[in-house]
Amino acid sequence: MLTNIGIPGLILILVIALIIFGPKKLPEMGRAVGDTLKEFKKSTKELTADDEGDRK
Repeated sequence: MLTNIGIPGLILILVIALIIFGPKKLPEMGRAVGDTLKEFKKSTKELTADDEGDRK
């Protein structure tokens, strides 16, 4: 689904988000999304490492 968006679609999404949330809230939301993705990635790595440890 997301593979067909392209650059114009991303720009449109960014403009709509800017209109809805405003320029002051957008960096805060980006930071929150980044932190969430970082935590998710860390948890995934920990679960994978635990799973590999159980196999040995």
